[in-house]
Amino acid sequence: MKIIVAAVLLFAVVAIAAAQATASQTPAPARTTPAVPHTNLKVGQPAPDFTLPSTIAGQDGRSVRYKLSDFKGKKNVVLAFYVLAFTGG
Repeated sequence: MKIIVAAVLLFAVVAIAAAQATASQTPAPARTTPAVPHTNLKVGQPAPDFTLPSTIAGQDGRSVRYKLSDFKGKKNVVLAFYVLAFTGG
């Protein structure tokens, strides 16, 4: 039994090594860096108006869209930005 387990492990190691050697010979595809959004906003300046989709469906079945200007003078809005959140970067 030990010989069979050792043979299987040895085969797995050889297969992984062969796969890595093949992968290292294949040229990597060119990576394109996404454009980083830029703003000239300073702390305390009002945010520009923007529209965001939501996961809520409206009466017509389409997703509800929220516009920042719809809240002006009605409710307080807090904007939080998480740099590279949930992007794996």
